[in-house]
Amino acid sequence: MAMLTQLRLDHANMARILHVLQLKQKTLAKGERPNFKLVREVVDYILDYMDGFTMPLERVCAEQLRGVAPHSVEITERLASDYRQLKARLKRLSNDIDMILMDAVIPMDRFAEDLKAYLDSHRAYLRDERELLFPLIREHFDDAALDELADALPEGAAAKLERLQEAYPELYAELREAPEQPI
Repeated sequence: MAMLTQLRLDHANMARILHVLQLKQKTLAKGERPNFKLVREVVDYILDYMDGFTMPLERVCAEQLRGVAPHSVEITERLASDYRQLKARLKRLSNDIDMILMDAVIPMDRFAEDLKAYLDSHRAYLRDERELLFPLIREHFDDAALDELADALPEGAAAKLERLQEAYPELYAELREAPEQPI
C-alpha cells in the first residue's frame, strides 16, 4: 500500500503548505503586509501540484474505482467538482497576487477574506478525500491495483514533484520551520 502511504504523506505536506499560507493570511487580517513573493510561490506551487500530480491521479483513480465499485461514482464526481472549484478559487487569488505585486490597488481586507475562504475550502476538500476516497481505495485496491494506479499516472509525474521542490526554495525554507499540521 505504498501508494496510499504516499497519498497520506502528500496530504500531510499540503496541510503544512496551507499552514504557511494561513500564517500569511493572519498577517493580512491584522492589517500588516506579508511577504507576497512567498505567497506567490506557495500559490504557484499548489497550482503546479494540482495540474501535474493531483488532477491526473484523481482522474485515473476515479476511472479504476468505477470499474470495481460503481457506487463510488457519486463520491468521485463530487470530489472532482469540488477540486475544480478549489482550483478556480486559487486561480482568482493568483491573479490578485499578480495585481498586488504590480502595485495595483487591491482591497487587502477582501483579499484576506478570499484567502481564508480558499484555505477553509482546501482543508475541507482534504478532509473529504481522507474520509470518503481513502476508505474506498483501501477497500477496493490491493497492492497490485495500487501499483497499476501508480503506473497509470502521466509519465514524469513523480519527477515533476521533485522539480517543484527545487523550483520553490523559499517555500521549502518556510516549510522546514512550519510545525507539523494535523490533517
